[in-house]
Amino acid sequence: MFKKVLVANRGEIAVRIIRACKELDVKTVAVYSEADVDSMHVHLADEAICIGPGPSTESYLKISRIISAAEIANVDAIHPGYGFLSEKAEFADICEQCKIKFIGPSSRVISTMGDKNSARATAKAAGVPITPGSDGIIENEEQALHWARKIGYPVIIKATAGGGGRGMRPVLNEATLISSFQAASLEALKCFGDGSMYMEKLVEKPHHIEFQIVADSHGNVVHLGERDCSMQRRNQKIIEECPSPKMTDALRKKMGDAAVRLCKKIGYENCGTIEFLVDNNRKDFYFMEMNTRIQVEHPITEEVYGCDLIKEQIRIAAGLPLSEHVLKATARGHSIECRINAEDPARNFAPSPGKINLWYTSGGRGVRVDTHVYSGYEVPPYYDSMIAKLIVTGATRDIAIRRMRRALGEFTVEGIKTTIPLQSKVLTTSDFQNGQYDITWVENFLRQEGMKS
Repeated sequence: MFKKVLVANRGEIAVRIIRACKELDVKTVAVYSEADVDSMHVHLADEAICIGPGPSTESYLKISRIISAAEIANVDAIHPGYGFLSEKAEFADICEQCKIKFIGPSSRVISTMGDKNSARATAKAAGVPITPGSDGIIENEEQALHWARKIGYPVIIKATAGGGGRGMRPVLNEATLISSFQAASLEALKCFGDGSMYMEKLVEKPHHIEFQIVADSHGNVVHLGERDCSMQRRNQKIIEECPSPKMTDALRKKMGDAAVRLCKKIGYENCGTIEFLVDNNRKDFYFMEMNTRIQVEHPITEEVYGCDLIKEQIRIAAGLPLSEHVLKATARGHSIECRINAEDPARNFAPSPGKINLWYTSGGRGVRVDTHVYSGYEVPPYYDSMIAKLIVTGATRDIAIRRMRRALGEFTVEGIKTTIPLQSKVLTTSDFQNGQYDITWVENFLRQEGMKS
């Protein structure tokens, strides 16, 4: 086992990693920007090193500063969390060259699966269903027109280096194709430094289902069921649940087997997620992408399957086999996660940074809160707006929904706006309670409520 791990991230995931390390008796080093000097992860770690100004481009995305901090602190390994450098093959490669263990897959695997076009080709070769799409990168607008006509509208334009819903545009007809192609490419260039695009057939009103994979260096590859992430606005998830209310045993087996088969083909090690789109008929599914790092919504899988995925990541990276309870894990109960964002839904989800005057989190049986903030904390304007994850678990889906409604009612935040009122309202709808929703549901709901989507 490692002696000391540097956590190359911030916010709740940094806190989450530090806590896992403590339970493994591993020392931790936090890195932080000047804007995060008062963040909880800085205080919980054994050591903390400032790596630059507030903007992430000057701190958390600076590979040289992360590596310098790692060498100064003399760490054995680096855990990247999610976002930032977690899926940057160059970062993993530099860690390997510096003899610092990257807690994640190899740079080769990140490179293969991080490029969406390459990932599609790899999935296809592994016998995993993919949606019809372009053969490789679309170089220009003329090629975009060609492929859209060949595939047939509606289509979706995607950035090859995309993630988190960035660099994606659905196109319903030719009139909006060129403007959508240009906008998506520009957004991808700004977010990822790569404006390369490809195109797929748009699966209408699908369900976004992802499978959690855990794989070690001893040949063990298992999946820990699925999460339904269809409750999303502009490709940003707001509520997730495990298991999916739309899943059948037969479909779960087919999709789980496909996810495991793909991971074995690429030689994947660590925790990762295979994302699929599932038709409304619950028979056809298509590979969408692979996230080669831990997901934001991993806690609902942990609660249902009784495991700690962050500790498992660290164990795998240290060369240990999967824990016996992970190898034999079975689903028990139902878990729901609400992402609590510092945003104002009434103002088109405008970011709401600022000082939190009062912070009171929910409690009671089956309630978990992952966060890095507290009363008096100043939410900085530089980063993702998520400030907490509220996770509830119950013996049944109905119990979990009722528990989440209760927990959201208890959660008190004063000084900034959050998404809690919206999520509370969503959970009272008959559509959510009956599991009758797809990835278009939230946007339609917002329009019905007179809120911009």
